[in-house]
Amino acid sequence: MDLSAMSDGLDLSILAPAFLAGVIVLLTHIPLGREVIKRGIIFIDLAIAQIAGMGVIIAFQFGWEMHGMEAQVAAVMSALAGAWILHSLEKRAGQHLEALIGISFVLAATASLLLLANNPHGGEHIKELLVGQILWVDWSQVSYAAVVALAVVIIWFKYRDKIGNIGFYILFAVSITSSVQLIGVYLVFTSLIVPALAASRYSEKPALILAFIIGISGYFSGLIASAFFDLPSGAVIVWCLAISALLLPVLLSKPLIALENKTSF
Repeated sequence: MDLSAMSDGLDLSILAPAFLAGVIVLLTHIPLGREVIKRGIIFIDLAIAQIAGMGVIIAFQFGWEMHGMEAQVAAVMSALAGAWILHSLEKRAGQHLEALIGISFVLAATASLLLLANNPHGGEHIKELLVGQILWVDWSQVSYAAVVALAVVIIWFKYRDKIGNIGFYILFAVSITSSVQLIGVYLVFTSLIVPALAASRYSEKPALILAFIIGISGYFSGLIASAFFDLPSGAVIVWCLAISALLLPVLLSKPLIALENKTSF
């Protein structure tokens, strides 16, 4: 094993924007992930992310660049339409909502496959949508995502009691659309659910702290490991997030319990 060759992959000009992109995604996905778990609609992000991705593919079919402004608009409009449909279903579906969300995901995923069926590079585009290209994000993409994340976080923490159910779905759709084009569907789902689920036993403040520690640890270790061993970054980060979610709640249990007791007064 050539350690010098492996260490050459640790290029800060690539890893720094990728890591910051992950942190930005966590800023919105952790608080929204707590709400998703609370509502019991775990697979909503997969559905909306896939619907947003379908919008990008539709834009691509019209000859627009997959990372251009037209694709961004198509993705946002598709995600908002999907969010509106799921919001409408929530009132009528009752206990069947999760099943309908799953059906929405499958329909969007298979529609994407059909749209790209005759495209010689269709497999590459599907892979990019699912696994993402986090190592290739640039500072302009990071800056755009940061502006979106900041707006979502401010609205969520200051006005979540006022924006209602439809407000949650709109914020969720905007956040998912921004992040899926940075990191792919798999990492979007993992970032939304895994840290929030691992910290779900605690009240809001300690839960957010633990979830962010898990998320940041997962992205940092995943990027380093993927660069060092020349492995797909998205897949490695997913596993590192899962491992962090298993280990860190145990290692940090005492200070978290102390913080929980302190904030309960």
